[in-house]
Amino acid sequence: MDEDALVSLRRELHRKPEPAWREFYTTARIVEELERFDLEALHVGPEALAGEHRMGVPDGAELAEWYDQATESGADPEILEALEGGYTGAVAVLECGEGPTVGLRVDIDGLPIEESEGKAHVPAAEGFRSEHEGAMHACGHDAHATVGIGVLEAIAESDFSGTLKLFFQPAEEVIGGGKAMAERGHLEDVEYLLAVHVGLDHPTGEIVAGIDGFLAVSHLEATFTGESAHAGASPEEGRNAIQALSTAVDNLYGIARHSDGATRVNVGVIEGGTAANIVAEQARLVAEVRGETTELMEYMRGRAETVLESAAGIHDCELTVEVGAQAPSAESDPELASIVGGVARGVDGVEGVLERDDLGGSEDATFLMREVQKNGGLACYVGVGTDHPGGHHTPTFDVDEATLAHGVAVLAGTIERLADRPV
Repeated sequence: MDEDALVSLRRELHRKPEPAWREFYTTARIVEELERFDLEALHVGPEALAGEHRMGVPDGAELAEWYDQATESGADPEILEALEGGYTGAVAVLECGEGPTVGLRVDIDGLPIEESEGKAHVPAAEGFRSEHEGAMHACGHDAHATVGIGVLEAIAESDFSGTLKLFFQPAEEVIGGGKAMAERGHLEDVEYLLAVHVGLDHPTGEIVAGIDGFLAVSHLEATFTGESAHAGASPEEGRNAIQALSTAVDNLYGIARHSDGATRVNVGVIEGGTAANIVAEQARLVAEVRGETTELMEYMRGRAETVLESAAGIHDCELTVEVGAQAPSAESDPELASIVGGVARGVDGVEGVLERDDLGGSEDATFLMREVQKNGGLACYVGVGTDHPGGHHTPTFDVDEATLAHGVAVLAGTIERLADRPV
């Protein structure tokens, strides 16, 4: 694909952002692009995902709303049928003769953020702002999906000898799709895996050959149940769920950090109560814990569960806790990162290459990376710099579209180079 075609596809996807497990239009549009190629296999829906390992899937009514919206937007009904129930995403297999099997993972979901309408925001100014109110590609996954298609085309037209597997993964933003894709079996023969992300506070023209510093993460949802009472006439008869929740929030942030490495905790959602004059019968919070290693995350999760149980006990409330989506830590293999860096230095428009950097956040590409590494292969997470005027996960996030060609050239070049690597 030339640069104009890359930009056009990215803008089309940018207009139709869909949150985790609701990427119906996005998947259908990707599949349409994939069908242009002479693929050995194209796995869609349950063929691409181990359904029992999906995490953070919304309820049926929510899925149906987005499914209908994709239908109204003109998505191919035959493709959509394979995605029913939120089985979004796809795996494409391109066979090009004898050689290594190389995987490339790109994520495709958007975020529940209202996109800026400001005149300085390029998507708004140039007419490709999100058409889905309350949803936005605020992290660059529209660019990732586009780069994936561009790499497939570049490899199909190259002298590459081997097999390329493209993983178009849903639900990264809720760390819900990586495990389902990793467990489906498509990684069993993958010898090298590349994953990619644009931006991450690196400017256009800069490539990070291998990103490390992934924080293992786990989500927790806690519901406190007490007993309602009249807050003026008989408050002593109530058991206040909001008091229990408040105690829990204060003490979650007080969990002792660990000497073995970085840890994090955050309460992102709190809900509860019905009126100012009623002692709250029920209150709910959603929190996450992270750790520099999987073991540190598990330490934080254990302490968080103790805090929640204690807060409920103090205020005589019942507690239910659900452990939600989670992802492990991972490391990029230096041998593979070295190859990425060597290729990147010869790509037009690339002005600087960093050997490594820390992500400082979490990513469920780690499930795929660890699966390949467990099987004896190499995995690497690549950063493609882009000038983004707003930070990731903000209403003004955007990508410098020159980045698209940089990403395609670096990744396709690395895949070609791997075919020549001694076994």
